[in-house]
Amino acid sequence: MTTHRIAVIGGTGPQGKGLGYRFARAGHDVVLGSRTRDRGEAAAAEVRDRMASGGTVTGADNVSACEGADVVVLAIPYDGHDELVASLPLDGTVVVSCVNPLAFDKAGPHGRVVDGGEGSAAESAQRLAPGAHVVGAFHHVSAVSLWGERDLLDDEDVLVCGDSAEAKQVVMDLAAAVTGRTGVDAGRLRLARQLEPLTAVLISINKTYKTHSGIRVAGLGT
Repeated sequence: MTTHRIAVIGGTGPQGKGLGYRFARAGHDVVLGSRTRDRGEAAAAEVRDRMASGGTVTGADNVSACEGADVVVLAIPYDGHDELVASLPLDGTVVVSCVNPLAFDKAGPHGRVVDGGEGSAAESAQRLAPGAHVVGAFHHVSAVSLWGERDLLDDEDVLVCGDSAEAKQVVMDLAAAVTGRTGVDAGRLRLARQLEPLTAVLISINKTYKTHSGIRVAGLGT
């Protein structure tokens, strides 16, 4: 297995901390980034306390977390997304965007319109960091499940979209840390326009059925 140094930006949030935990358990070296080093290190200590073995887990501020990383995960809210991404040193890295631009009103959750319907958070990240290889993935994995007790979320699939075949393969391989199998190649980066708002549907299902739902693709023979 190829191991990576993975920076998780937004690593103190539920999704970022959960992904960091899963990656570290699988043997990758993880840095949890936050606005301040102290907050990142506090989250890293929580992850280390749950691990019996695996890779290293440390904390840092967001910019420092990216330094030396070959994979950077964006697990951040959409509000303030562009300003934060533009501030990060991302050239030459595989950037995994699991950002979901969502809004909530009296009728429930729904996807926000990005760039007049012709963009997504992942595409915005690629525009802001043209020297990076942006891949959209991990949008539909519940933060509660990531931090849960199950060894693998083997009833779910991780859908992966991107324009670089090599970068997609890196992320599809990383998906095994979560589900136990390679992620699903879901096409080009522009399909993040469909994958990101689909999370609103899962939130609605979760509310109705009191669960933590995910995605499984039928017909792949796996």
